[in-house]
Amino acid sequence: MAGEPLGILLLAGTHERAHYAFVLASGAAALGRTVVLFATNDGCRALCADWSALADAARDAVIRERGVAGFAELRDAARELGVRLIACEAGLAAAAIAPAALLPGVEIGGVASFFAAIGAGQMLAL
Repeated sequence: MAGEPLGILLLAGTHERAHYAFVLASGAAALGRTVVLFATNDGCRALCADWSALADAARDAVIRERGVAGFAELRDAARELGVRLIACEAGLAAAAIAPAALLPGVEIGGVASFFAAIGAGQMLAL
């Protein structure tokens, strides 16, 4: 894929930050970038099959009514575009999220896994 890898670090469990993490991830992947989204703490809720525990999850209906892609649509697009999703093992424990709650295909790893995946590429934190 073109360009340096892009690493997106999702720290927060709000709908707004999680939504935009997937906007960035799918946009970069659509342009041919290798993208790794690493979620930790409450940000791990964005990688759960049921993402309704994101803070302010009801915001999704409002933005979809305004013509903006919803969270599920963006997350599905990112996955289809090959974005690598990693949930932080310690973050899952800190947020009391069981690994079984994650989407199929989400890896569990640590900071070292994230840094190894992005190498000298760019990193964004949300």
